[in-house]
Amino acid sequence: MIDSNKRQRFSTFESIVSSSPTTTTFSFNDSTTADVILHLHLHIESPPSDPDSTIGFINQDDVNLHLHSNILRRTRFFSALLSDRWQNFSDDSNKVFNLNLEVPASVGSIKAYLEVLQLLYAENLSESISSVSYVLSILPVALELLFEDCVSACVQFLEGVPWSEEEEIRVLALVPLLGPEESHNLLARVVPVKENPSEEMLYGLILTAIHSHQNMAFPKAFVAMLLRDFSSRDSAKRVLERAFTSILKSVKEALEEYSSPDFRGVEHFETEAIQRLNLHKALTNGRHLLWLIERMIELRVADGAVKEWTDQGPFTLDLQRAFRDDAWKYIGAGVPAVVLRCTCRLANAVATGSVLAPIQVRTKLVKDWLPVLIVCRDNVLPVIPNHKSLYQELEETFLKIISTLPMSDAQELLIQCLSFSTRDVDACPHLVLAFNTWFRRATRTNTI
Repeated sequence: MIDSNKRQRFSTFESIVSSSPTTTTFSFNDSTTADVILHLHLHIESPPSDPDSTIGFINQDDVNLHLHSNILRRTRFFSALLSDRWQNFSDDSNKVFNLNLEVPASVGSIKAYLEVLQLLYAENLSESISSVSYVLSILPVALELLFEDCVSACVQFLEGVPWSEEEEIRVLALVPLLGPEESHNLLARVVPVKENPSEEMLYGLILTAIHSHQNMAFPKAFVAMLLRDFSSRDSAKRVLERAFTSILKSVKEALEEYSSPDFRGVEHFETEAIQRLNLHKALTNGRHLLWLIERMIELRVADGAVKEWTDQGPFTLDLQRAFRDDAWKYIGAGVPAVVLRCTCRLANAVATGSVLAPIQVRTKLVKDWLPVLIVCRDNVLPVIPNHKSLYQELEETFLKIISTLPMSDAQELLIQCLSFSTRDVDACPHLVLAFNTWFRRATRTNTI
């Protein structure tokens, strides 16, 4: 029987062991029907050295519980513990068994054991579980007692609810105690399965942001913030370069189909619709490309994009063919501007030293994209006068890059830049400066 002192101590736990639906007529801690007295006591390896500090420490959590053997057998731990005793006392149905269970000396340990033992009497375990903190306190005990129904209910609850960062750490600490099937969904939630999951996530976010048809500016601004704050610049670079290559491919394919159309078997009235669709695709993806370039320059990871942009000889030829055609002026007037803005952003990154490109890259950048600028000046300017400032900015940028090249390469490219001149010489000081610089260098004798 429980003495008065222990009954008084046990009363502090009655709030956590209140009545709940049971699978039998037995009730938790019912001394009138119990056939098992379970003694819970803390396992304390070494009490405090200060004698005064032991007051209220030793045996402050020392509880006797009146339980029922058929209920305890819901756990494999008690089933195994009681089976030997039943064999010894199978002929005595009135025997009351006294069991001892040492509880680890940790905060709330006795409380957790009491809660799990009470759950043995619950008819519906899932209804008794209401919070992650509750589950994290009882799950280690349920695992120790091999209370499989309780473990399953706890795991199912953890799978379906959010966790705080602290709770997530505690869940991960419990995972090694669970079986592979029990821990699979928990691990899948917090442990990446694929290689470089952060990069895959960023790439997916970029594609979603640039292909959003409504409120596109807001998703792009959010993704730009994520890129700026991302912990690994190398990862951000790989993701942006992957997206850049993908979108550039879409622009090139659209311009290639526009420049070299195949209308076999297509009615004449459908031709304009197809061409309009190609230019619209090029314009839309060109704007996406410009946004990607700006992000790469912002993060100072645009060197790969510069190199790829200089390796687009066939693409620049398609652009020249397209911009010489009058049809695009009426169905895709924005295409030249977005292409030149992409070129201008990358070229300016090279000219300012934000991207340190080798001589071969700088030379090819100007050699391949200068003809596109010239075609645009000759064919686009009369149609869209407000592009004049864009042309002049790109002209100045190209001339700055030319000034960094060997004099023989600079001579070849400067001759092509003569088209930058206007009727008024004062309107093209950038061109005057570029030629004066070249001639000044040309007159220098090789005495250095």
